[in-house]
Amino acid sequence: MENTVIREIYRKLERNVLIQIAIPLPFFAISYLYTKNGTIDYGGFNLASYWNSLTFGLVIALLIFQLVHFTSATKKIIKGGHELDKKFSLYAEAVSFRFWILFLTGFISAAGLYFLNNPNFTIAFAVTLVFISLGKPSPDRVASALKLKGEEKDLVMDLKRRI
Repeated sequence: MENTVIREIYRKLERNVLIQIAIPLPFFAISYLYTKNGTIDYGGFNLASYWNSLTFGLVIALLIFQLVHFTSATKKIIKGGHELDKKFSLYAEAVSFRFWILFLTGFISAAGLYFLNNPNFTIAFAVTLVFISLGKPSPDRVASALKLKGEEKDLVMDLKRRI
């Protein structure tokens, strides 16, 4: 089995995840600073209170959905009995989908804080960052999530070594 295939998938996955992590951060930072600055009166968008509940509910639902979907996907991969390269590519798809959801959640949290001025969106963004931190793929996390053993685990753990 070629480790170069797995290494290439991992390299692309790692790059894409880092981009998905980095893009929402400045938008949230700007929203946070803008709403916390007492000297700026941005007119307070007078949106109905149900938008506040609806948007915050959407963020919570997305956070739960990404966790349930990722857990379900990894269980299917484990039970699938695939070769390592197929397992790894399926895992990469699951992680990519998860991070797209977290990417979207980060933007919704930033928009919710900016437009609705609700501090709950700061907490939601912090929870999103926790999921990002705990979900960022690493060889250890891949081996653990897919319950790899023996040679398969060694091949994945070899991804730590830069070439």
